[in-house]
Amino acid sequence: MKKEPGKIVIAVAGQPNSGKSTIFNMLTGARQHVANYPGVTVEKKTGFYRYKGDTVELVDLPGTYSLTSYTQEERIARDFLLHEKPAAIVNIVDASNLERNLYLTFQLGEMGIPLVIALNMMDVAKSRGFKIDTEELARQLKASVVPTVGNRGKGKKELEEAIAATYRNTATVPFHLDYGEALEISLNSLEKRLKENPGLSESYSLRWMAIKLMENDSEAKKILEKKGK
Repeated sequence: MKKEPGKIVIAVAGQPNSGKSTIFNMLTGARQHVANYPGVTVEKKTGFYRYKGDTVELVDLPGTYSLTSYTQEERIARDFLLHEKPAAIVNIVDASNLERNLYLTFQLGEMGIPLVIALNMMDVAKSRGFKIDTEELARQLKASVVPTVGNRGKGKKELEEAIAATYRNTATVPFHLDYGEALEISLNSLEKRLKENPGLSESYSLRWMAIKLMENDSEAKKILEKKGK
């Protein structure tokens, strides 16, 4: 999809304590606005910055460990991504707790929205003796990976560049997590069935939908029932 100059909506997602708010503040400074998501008391924080003629609007999603539909924060974050269709997601990942944080990253990638990884707290990771191959991580996740230290403002320029390159890219390769031969056969079969519903395929990633239906996800079932009418 070609991106025209103007306002570009970018979602900012991450687990609690990943430094998400710090990165959000680093990018937007004082250009922020706080309201509530419709019908709930959860805060919706938005902010803006300018990049080469574009106005980039960041939406700070509630901190969440996953994108299931069990908690209010999870539902709010997932519903925004599904229905508001941001141009990209900036996933804030704690580099010192990479394995734990990648659980959310995989779920974000499966939604089919272009992804940028802000590999935050790199100073903490380094102090613990961790060495992260960012190029290999980017290759496997099919996303730009930018090392950052948000509380020191490190990586701001590189992150802005990666965000712009991602939303301007017209040939993004979707992330695909291999669940093994047995599950992949079932997922592929279900995805083919879902393709028979044009309204569904126009609005959602069919692979994401197939995965959620395999998980017996109640919200995914509701979407399917609604689109099937």
